[in-house]
Amino acid sequence: MPRANFIKEIFRHFLPRERFNSGWSEVDNADRAWEDLYRNRWQFDKVVRSTHGVNCTGSCSWRVYVKDGIVVWEHQAVDYPTNGPNMPEYEPRGCPRGASFSWYIYSPLRIKHPYVRGELMRLWREAMSKFGDPIKAWEYIVTNPELASKYKSARGKGGFVRASWDEVLELISAALIYTIRTYGPDRIFGFTPIPAMSMVSFSSGSRFLELIGGVMLSFYDWYADLPIASPQVWGEQTDVHESADWFNSMYIIVWGTNIAMTRTPDAHFLAEARYRGTKVVVVTTDYTDVTKFADLWIAPRPGTDAALAMSMIHVILKEFYVDRQVDYFINYVKRYTDLPFLVVLERSGDSYIPGRFLRASDLGLNVPNAEWKTVALDLNTKQLAIPNGSIGFRWSNEGKWNLKLEDSITGKPIDPALTLLGMHDDAVLVQTYVFDDKGPIPIIRGVPVKRLSIGGKDLLVTTVYDLLLAHVGVNRGLPGDYPLSYDDPKPFTPAWQEVITGVDRRVAIRVAREFARNAELTGGRSMVIVGSGINHWYHSDLIYRAIITMLMLLGTIGVNGGGWAHYVGQEKVRPLDSWSHIAFAQDWVRPPRLQNTTSWSYIHSDQYRYEDLSMGKVAVNPEYEHPVDYNVIAVKNGWLPFYPQFSINPIRLYDEATKAGARSDEEVIKYVKEGLTRGNIRFAVEDPDAPENFPRVLFMWRANFLASSGKGHEYVLKHLLGTDNSVMAKEGLIKPKLVNWREPAPIGKLDLVATIDFRMSTSALYSDIVLPAATWYEKNDLSTTDLHPFIHPFNQAIPPPWETKADWDIFVALAKKFSEMACKYLGKVKDVVAVPLLHDTPGELGNRSGPNIVIVERDYCDVYHKMITLGPLIKDSIGAKGITWSAREEHEGVGRLNGIDEHGHPLLVRDYQIAEAILHLSSTTNGEASYKAYKALSDRVGIDLTHIAENQREVVIHFSDLSYQPRRVLRTPIWSGKESEERPYTPFALNVEDLVPWRTLTGRQHVYLDHEWIIEFGEQLPTYKPPVAQVPFNSGEGPSISGKYLVARYLTPHGKWQIHSTYMDNQIMLTLFRGGPVIWINSDDAREMGIKDNDWVEVINRNGVIVARAVTSIRVPRGTVIMYHAQERTVNVGKSKLTNRPGGTHNSATRVRVKPTHMIGGYAQLSWAVNYYGPVGTQRDEVVIIRRLG
Repeated sequence: MPRANFIKEIFRHFLPRERFNSGWSEVDNADRAWEDLYRNRWQFDKVVRSTHGVNCTGSCSWRVYVKDGIVVWEHQAVDYPTNGPNMPEYEPRGCPRGASFSWYIYSPLRIKHPYVRGELMRLWREAMSKFGDPIKAWEYIVTNPELASKYKSARGKGGFVRASWDEVLELISAALIYTIRTYGPDRIFGFTPIPAMSMVSFSSGSRFLELIGGVMLSFYDWYADLPIASPQVWGEQTDVHESADWFNSMYIIVWGTNIAMTRTPDAHFLAEARYRGTKVVVVTTDYTDVTKFADLWIAPRPGTDAALAMSMIHVILKEFYVDRQVDYFINYVKRYTDLPFLVVLERSGDSYIPGRFLRASDLGLNVPNAEWKTVALDLNTKQLAIPNGSIGFRWSNEGKWNLKLEDSITGKPIDPALTLLGMHDDAVLVQTYVFDDKGPIPIIRGVPVKRLSIGGKDLLVTTVYDLLLAHVGVNRGLPGDYPLSYDDPKPFTPAWQEVITGVDRRVAIRVAREFARNAELTGGRSMVIVGSGINHWYHSDLIYRAIITMLMLLGTIGVNGGGWAHYVGQEKVRPLDSWSHIAFAQDWVRPPRLQNTTSWSYIHSDQYRYEDLSMGKVAVNPEYEHPVDYNVIAVKNGWLPFYPQFSINPIRLYDEATKAGARSDEEVIKYVKEGLTRGNIRFAVEDPDAPENFPRVLFMWRANFLASSGKGHEYVLKHLLGTDNSVMAKEGLIKPKLVNWREPAPIGKLDLVATIDFRMSTSALYSDIVLPAATWYEKNDLSTTDLHPFIHPFNQAIPPPWETKADWDIFVALAKKFSEMACKYLGKVKDVVAVPLLHDTPGELGNRSGPNIVIVERDYCDVYHKMITLGPLIKDSIGAKGITWSAREEHEGVGRLNGIDEHGHPLLVRDYQIAEAILHLSSTTNGEASYKAYKALSDRVGIDLTHIAENQREVVIHFSDLSYQPRRVLRTPIWSGKESEERPYTPFALNVEDLVPWRTLTGRQHVYLDHEWIIEFGEQLPTYKPPVAQVPFNSGEGPSISGKYLVARYLTPHGKWQIHSTYMDNQIMLTLFRGGPVIWINSDDAREMGIKDNDWVEVINRNGVIVARAVTSIRVPRGTVIMYHAQERTVNVGKSKLTNRPGGTHNSATRVRVKPTHMIGGYAQLSWAVNYYGPVGTQRDEVVIIRRLG
């Protein structure tokens, strides 16, 4: 610019200008080129639909804007299919966390290249130079304790070096081949969570691992997202309302979940329901964001929610069942619950204990599966009847697995008796239990009974309903220790709960009364929304069972606007039928190896060695004091899986059997079972610390196992990784009887840890190999959630930058390299696979011979080919949850869409081809497959259900359709509700409206559980048990701590500025709060401890040490501290005075605790399936010391 013009431009503001509009406006002739800066910022070349795979349950569709090949911003999509004129819409969906995601793509946290831990790379290259053979090189490193210790002890301490893809894939393949050849494929593990958030990416590693015989670890139970009460009550992992159905409710209790903060895209439905007139009660221990929605806030003491719920059951039964009867409630529980079914009472001293359900086999009836058919008393005939629908009918092909109120033998209608009172032969005292922190307290109350004499055997029976009334203390003039009023502090009155929870008895009575009255007037439109605040406790099943029992009594379940709505984790893989077959390679090999992570981590990270909870405190008369002994029994009975399976390589086991004379797979199976019986072959779980039983290789992708979900973090660091840790607990406080105790405990069991991620997470920092993954905007995938009914895509907005690859491409490349190398070292083998007795199979009727043994042939040369093609096994059988059908036509359709190889197999080479295959094969996205599924279920239940799918048979949803607009999924019997444009999805509508049984022992919803271990733990009926941890250290543990400190209950809810660990290190989100790990403490507690807001504090217990900044607030109750979970230790982490090292993660203060009643298997709904049943990784039952760091 010329000097004169430059000076003129500077001083132009001081020169007179033409004004108008009464002097309020003026003419400015200045150059407006500066505006181009803003125009250029918001210009774009294209817009691509995608989403975020972050397990937030939102599953929000986003528009990604790209300019010059760079993602410049993202924006919420607003084109979801409409909910109709009488319902609020879903759009726009999103949150500030999602809106900040594109920062990650070009951030300094981005993993751009393959990395190997420097010490391991040095050893690898030296060994390769020495031997020239990758298998020998790996063997040389891992069998030399000194060399192995060098790289294992370096884990978590930096020192990564860049490597080429070829070198890294060769190293990983060598580790896999050596492990398979030396120990067996079941020493190789993979962890990735929540497939619904990116189904193809999940499938990439799981498919590869199952093809080589590796093990996939579970996630839903491990996260404690699994509501274990759901399978106990319904035989269903989880099925819940889409969030639009909240709008249909007229009374909502939000219990232990922070909808406003953790379900951001859906919270508007709660606000809109309130505007419509819905009453909202919030039950949380602290004043949370969702409390602002409340008409009434109830704040029980942490972990005492079951006591509150039990008192509400007491009020409901007294006022709506005994004082007066509501026809709607009575009719509902007679048809849809187990309350009318008869239970055998067993003598125990001067009283009786509720035992097992009365069965057809007890009556001497010669009918199929008589042991699995339950009995009720028919009021029409005053005779015993075997109603349709119990699980014995499910597997007998009689066409009577339905909820028609009929006698299965005569076919005549029945009216099951809810109570025996008034027609009883006697009244006897029955003993049930409530617990305090010392153990069980008996409750002895009278029930009416019938005396049966069958085949010379005398039985006393009563109904579940009669037992429930006695248990909760509703007096009907029967003998026993019944309370006299609501103010009598006996279990389970409102006065009793007030002492435990701190909730005023009048509040408990009022809410129970209002909630029930609303259900009566609206036909069941009373709802409880629940979440991790109550699901992450050791006794979460009892908390949930109490709440669900309340809902069953009020006829709310299966009704729009009513029932139980649990939201923890993006668990709903809507195309479950097709996805599960592709993800676990069941199109080529069956069965897959699947492992419950809670048992795996508890045992392999040696947390069982530090057990301090005696089963005598939580059970009535336990057979074992140590919970791991129950785990051993469960594995040997075939109730739970455990990998490694045996103390011998399963491939070598097959070879040994053939050398011993076995000439067929059947004879090998016989050889293995006989060896297990004689003890010649041992289960690995009996000796987990033997080197041959170590897990050897662990893959993590789409996961942050160490910083986010790894309960007992410090034990994992010590025993699995072999690196620095802060464990202060003593070993051997309680020693198991059935596990071989080795001294010393092993350190560093894992030979190789590999993480695939797009950012340098804590898990990546502790890994040996880190591979650069594409972000969600750089690949093709699928997303669904339970909170809305749509399926929608990830689309590749830009190609993966630098050396990053999509998850699918990474594992395809590994499969190719592995196959090339395995041909030389492994070839074709036979693998002995142990499989537990699975839910939704005839195995849930049990057996007495342990796990099923299956022989699987593996051609290790062919892994790559099978990885990228769709196998033939699904032609004859595909499905889910016990419903199967032929997919021959759909299999051919995938070939037409994706192309075929030279053998005629449909191609799965690219990620979008896997997505297309999932869509085309699933009954949720292919109308003809849906029709086949309903036809298969119709044959089982004896009722024609195909009309439900008739008008959608022509619908087929393709990946390109989703790229244009999200699509509502189709109706399918693999889910219990019915998708519709006319009404929101509500679970169990299929059961209530179409009389399809629940997948339980009685075929009904269960208040009562009768397995022998349930009886042993006093949990036949819902009850109250307090939190299990009471002290931060046991006697003789821990350091001497001086000065001021607070002993507090330690809670770890979901956070506001992150989704699990993602976004916690995002610069945009970091600016919104303190910018690093924080822990919340009550202001008065902090003042007494000399802690000021933003001070550094140290959090200590027997499990480890955390350092964080204090946030002082009156919203936190006294005696409690809150550390929002998954705060990475990569940003602003303080140093511990106690350990002289940086503090740990939120899980450094936690330890895995396993509950034996979750280990039951082969027993109707109490049967294992991956992510369905099994021990849950709870972490709320902890107590810590918190002190100021000075």
